[in-house]
Amino acid sequence: MADKERSWDCKIRVPLFFIIVTFWGTISGQIRYSIPEEMQKGSFVGDTAKDLGLDLKELSDRGVRIISRGMKQYFALSLNNGHLYISERIDREQICGRIEKCVLNFEILVQDKVKLFAVEVEITDINDNSPSFPVEELELKITETTGKGEHFLLPEARDPDKGLNSLQSYQISKNKHFFLDVQTGVDGGKYAELVLEKLLDREEEKIHQLILTAADGGDPVKSGTVKIRVIVMDVNDNAPVFSQSVYKVAIMENVPVGFLVLTVNATDQDEGINSEVTYSFRKIEDKAAHIFQLASGTGEILVVGNLDFEDSEIHEMEVQAQDGSGLSSRAKILLRVIDANDNAPQITVTSLRRGIIEDSPPETVIALINVQDRDSGVNGEITCSIPDNLPFRLQKSFDNYYSLETSRAPDREQISDYNITITATDQGTPPIATTTFLLLKILDKNDNPPIFSQTTYASYILENNPKGASLIVVKANDPDWGENARVTYSVTDGQIQEAPLSSYISINSETGALYALRSFDYEQFREIRFQVQAQDGGSPPLSSNVSVTLFILDQNDNSPHILHPSFPTDGSTGVELAPRSSEPGYLVTKVVAVDADSGQNAWLSYQLLKATEPGLFSVGLHSGEIRTARYFVDKDALKQSLVVLVKDNGQPPLSATATVTVVVADSIPEILSDLSSLSAPADPQSSLTLYLVIAVASVSCLFFTFIIVLLALRLRRWRNSQLFDSSSVTFSGVPVSQFVGSDGVRAFLHSYSHEVSLTTDSRKSQLAFPNGSCSNTLTGQHPSEKSGPLLVPEVSKINIDDQVSLQVSFLNHNFLFHVERFIYKKKGES
Repeated sequence: MADKERSWDCKIRVPLFFIIVTFWGTISGQIRYSIPEEMQKGSFVGDTAKDLGLDLKELSDRGVRIISRGMKQYFALSLNNGHLYISERIDREQICGRIEKCVLNFEILVQDKVKLFAVEVEITDINDNSPSFPVEELELKITETTGKGEHFLLPEARDPDKGLNSLQSYQISKNKHFFLDVQTGVDGGKYAELVLEKLLDREEEKIHQLILTAADGGDPVKSGTVKIRVIVMDVNDNAPVFSQSVYKVAIMENVPVGFLVLTVNATDQDEGINSEVTYSFRKIEDKAAHIFQLASGTGEILVVGNLDFEDSEIHEMEVQAQDGSGLSSRAKILLRVIDANDNAPQITVTSLRRGIIEDSPPETVIALINVQDRDSGVNGEITCSIPDNLPFRLQKSFDNYYSLETSRAPDREQISDYNITITATDQGTPPIATTTFLLLKILDKNDNPPIFSQTTYASYILENNPKGASLIVVKANDPDWGENARVTYSVTDGQIQEAPLSSYISINSETGALYALRSFDYEQFREIRFQVQAQDGGSPPLSSNVSVTLFILDQNDNSPHILHPSFPTDGSTGVELAPRSSEPGYLVTKVVAVDADSGQNAWLSYQLLKATEPGLFSVGLHSGEIRTARYFVDKDALKQSLVVLVKDNGQPPLSATATVTVVVADSIPEILSDLSSLSAPADPQSSLTLYLVIAVASVSCLFFTFIIVLLALRLRRWRNSQLFDSSSVTFSGVPVSQFVGSDGVRAFLHSYSHEVSLTTDSRKSQLAFPNGSCSNTLTGQHPSEKSGPLLVPEVSKINIDDQVSLQVSFLNHNFLFHVERFIYKKKGES
């Protein structure tokens, strides 16, 4: 207890100048410091940031830290001021043992630069240990006949300190028989022998009590004592003698407990009790004392603890042999431990990136790895490896450090996470391997555009669709991740019939669903072609386009349209001429209609819906031709009204009707005479009516000039149309071409004079052409050119109901001369 107190006082009184750190400078990237042992935690070691040339503001950002190479962390680096401090108690004797120069090595890692600085700290000795003896009391038996100058070996004191702080001297308590002889061994250690100065007299004094004191050279001096009890014995003149003065032996470190290391042997020439030899360790280190055991009777040294080459390669011991009378001798044992491959390599990841961008270039450093093996020789040689099928490689940097770096650019779309197995294997027999795993995430880069699931898209929709109707859903996938894989859709700009495409179609930017913004009309356009763009959310964004075709399907939404006979806007019907002498099957006229729809919605069929004389006429189902079904008889009415139904093939079908008036007569004069005979008797106010009719006739003459032009245009148009092919249509054997031209029409008009008969009842009157003023023949030329007969046009009766219409039939083909809004005044009317 007193020794501990003296040691503590010594530590407190350590001069300040002794604690000051010695800075040795940096040599080849290495920093050296020197500090004494047993300094308090938090004591200053050195201004490491300044020595390394690091900026204090960047210490935490750069990830500066200490790597201790598997030993206890004795130092700490402050990130605030860059100073190196002591973090754990440092006991030089515990750390370095008998090693003369005690040095602690570690590295300082600047993580963002992946740079290491080696730091070496020498631990200097302080006098913190007192000399101590292995025993507290020693008993020596000396015969009374022992002569002057006889040496007796005393126990050696141990002081783990070094230099002046270690054992320096021995002293014996004051007595009249003995003095102390201090000697220095070959290893530099001091040991003492008790020398008999004056002969002993057992009868005078049987026991002598002495105190041996061992002192070091520290300041203050520390010492240790052992009590020596000298028993005066009768004569024993032979000491035991070892068979070898030095025993050398080598054993493997992995020998089991109980293994016999060696057997020491000493013999004594005396007899009886004086020849009985016992063995004991005279000098042994504390570590070795827990490993080896000496059998006192046999001299066998056995292994009782764990023998570790990495802890100590050589063990030195001294064995003492003592006979029954107290005489002894000593021998030295040098035990060398042979290394066995009993330590697995240690892998330490000193720096690691958790993720890298997928297109990182080769030689991008991912991690810095340190490998250590406590074994020596080939057992401590390590090779480090990773699987071959990875885009990474291990590159040895220096000492036992490897850098894990990329060998080629990784692709996140192929593999997004790597669990990298790092294997460290030593070269021992058999080899021992250690594995560790590094989880590396490959970070995404926007290097893939969206890809549509189809190369083109097509959709079909019925016309007259409701607004907002769903058309089609386009889908694009992006193999990237996160925002780089978020796809938005848009329709590229375009026009449909000079209107922007955006007014017809919209798209959901998130789902790719296309919708109609208006109702489509098949008759207006039958398909819409446009492109949809898919764009990801990367920076910069990537995009791709796909063609979409929208086909408009027809619906039966258009009724048939009657082209012939064409009707005036007032709803009056066309008039056709059928000779009484016509045979069954005679072609009277043809109803021509078209349908704006397509397909079966435009397939038209014709049927006779209503007739004045049922069975007299028939209509072709698909041609629309109106033909006579039988011969005319006298009882058949002059005027036959036919209603023809034109129906398409849609679902449901749509239809239209055409009303055709057929006049049964062989010639125009006959028509006129029939009309005259049907006219009403003269009204008392016939004079007024006569004036009105004369006015109408006068105006008609002026208006006929306009009619001539109109007729010429109609004849030209009919000639070119499909309905009236000039190569196939004839009027009673005379081609239509004979009527084309104004001369024939003029000859027809000038060959007739007008006689008007009007009635005063209501607002309807009749206009008739008397037979006596008409010629039955016309020529296709001017009348002065008498070149042959012409066909006689048939003139129907003229209705006057706020307007006048003149309808003329050339046999079975109608020509309509329409006089719009021919207004007359009656007396007393406005």
